Amino acid sequence: MGIRVLLTIPTLSQISGGPAAVVQGLSEHLALLGASVSVLTYMTDPGQSEVLLRDDLVKVIHTSRSGFAGGFSNCLNKLLATRTIDVVHDFGLWMPANHAVTSVCYKSRIPLVSSPSGMLAGWALRHKAWKKRIAWWLYQRRDLVRATMLAATSSQELLDIRAKFPSKSIALIPNGVEISVLEANALTEVNNRVRKVVFLGRIHPVKGLKNLIEAWKIVRPNGWRCILAGPDEAGHQAELRSLLQYCALEDKFEFAGLVEGESKWDLLRSADIFALPSFTENFGISVAEALASVTPVITTKGTPWGELLEQRCGWWVDLGVEPLANALREAISLSDKQRHEMGLRGRKLVEQNYSWDIVGRKMLDAYSWVLGRGPKPACIDPR
Repeated sequence: MGIRVLLTIPTLSQISGGPAAVVQGLSEHLALLGASVSVLTYMTDPGQSEVLLRDDLVKVIHTSRSGFAGGFSNCLNKLLATRTIDVVHDFGLWMPANHAVTSVCYKSRIPLVSSPSGMLAGWALRHKAWKKRIAWWLYQRRDLVRATMLAATSSQELLDIRAKFPSKSIALIPNGVEISVLEANALTEVNNRVRKVVFLGRIHPVKGLKNLIEAWKIVRPNGWRCILAGPDEAGHQAELRSLLQYCALEDKFEFAGLVEGESKWDLLRSADIFALPSFTENFGISVAEALASVTPVITTKGTPWGELLEQRCGWWVDLGVEPLANALREAISLSDKQRHEMGLRGRKLVEQNYSWDIVGRKMLDAYSWVLGRGPKPACIDPR
């Protein structure tokens, strides 16, 4: 019998960013590899669309918001009482639902894997710092201690976790990309077309988009346009529009809103360069998606993508405006053919290391070890 896994996450809303997409990809591929998979989440707020999971592979259970995650606790208790769950894998920190999952699993003695999803990085801890300090000492530190195993998606995130929990079992397993939906993008050379730099993600201060605008103001690439695709968060888009007006760049940038499904892949395939100027990312799933789409990437050392330099498929630069400007200047100076060759190397990198099939197998090995059903896999940090 395959491992029976319950993935828990406060929301599957498409505007919530990477964790929802990760749960979608991981749950479906765990099921394809023979696991029995369910997902527990809150009902999505009215007016928001939800990441859709294949109902022939994954059972999605929605619960109502009540009290301090009372609905989440009650539903999880009922699920565990059926004795049809071997291991629970929770995504995120700080939210009442995450705390409820840990509490119920600890009392029920059910193995719990916890994915902090980048929320222990320095920038993330400084954002709304006073609230997080209170939560840390009230429950969050204890919750992570109680987890059977923690999961990191990059070497940097592993270091962030290890700094706070020196003796904890930590699995280092990256996020994945759905390679099968993508065909390698062909080179199309049209001399007079407008070239595109594309950003895909939440319109949020952590993404460093002000730095990208300032870098664009320095370089002012002729014949290029920048597409910022993603949902606005906390009114940050209005701040960016004001900056664009100040820099006289309104006609060079376009806000595309939330782009999903095949439209997302079309946008990534159509890009000449993908840019993710974030201050911090635990993984940066959009980088992997861009590389899978045969698009070279510019990103910062706030992301864990040093492989861009090693594999010659992009630019991995220091935080700040000038490093971004230098990378942008170099990227647009290349020919379409040179950028396409970089993109092909990026595609090969993703196929070899970041397909969901590879990632799902590593996660199943980690679950098996946690359950005492298999040997300690290589993805478990040896310390």
